Amino acid sequence: MIFGKKLVVVLPAYNAEKTLERTYAEIPFDIVDEVVLVDDASRDETVELAKRIGVRHVIRHERNKGYGGNQKTCYDAALALGADIVVMLHPDYQYTPKLLPAMASVIASGAYPCVLGSRILGGGARKGGMPLYKYVSNRALTFIQNLLMGQKLSEYHTGYRAFSREVLEAVNYRANSDDFVFDNEMLAQIFYAGFEIAEITCPTKYFKEASSINFARSVKYGFGVLRVSLQYFLQKRLGIGSFKIFRPKSPD
Repeated sequence: MIFGKKLVVVLPAYNAEKTLERTYAEIPFDIVDEVVLVDDASRDETVELAKRIGVRHVIRHERNKGYGGNQKTCYDAALALGADIVVMLHPDYQYTPKLLPAMASVIASGAYPCVLGSRILGGGARKGGMPLYKYVSNRALTFIQNLLMGQKLSEYHTGYRAFSREVLEAVNYRANSDDFVFDNEMLAQIFYAGFEIAEITCPTKYFKEASSINFARSVKYGFGVLRVSLQYFLQKRLGIGSFKIFRPKSPD
């Protein structure tokens, strides 16, 4: 626990056998109460390795549900475990688990309800090997998103995120895409609900085993990001439209 808050780390996994053990070994278990790994129908031995190294909560999708679909299962499971704070950590070792205490403490102290590990602050992206085209795309999309959404984030595209229980219970994340644009839909939902988002500098590593989407998927993702930002602009800032992702949760 941290400041009396239950901390659950979720690992959305897909073919993470080569990097999972390194990631898991750096998780600070002096403050982390539970770890949940959701395997999205991997073709390797991710599930078997997770059980062998001691991950207590392992969930396997029988069919691939996509990156967003994986996260939905992650957050459902974390809330069911009674989490007060949930941190999403990719098991591909691209983001360091050593920042978990810093990210969780921001939420546990009551300073902010959501924290992002930013690769852009401090120049961590290029230092860590982010391809130039991805860096340029990240900066361009972020600039447009900030304009449309009236925010000042350094980036919207990091996969290292921490949420309070209040945030996860307030936003309708299950209405989001099962694809990669899920991440941006969720940030739009959080801002739409009136929550603030903090950022901390996060080093990152790009290497062969780290997960990454190809150019075609990147282009699709980029257009999806612009769609989400435009929907936010229309509904939140102009009062036009009633887009599904911003509708309240249905009663359970």
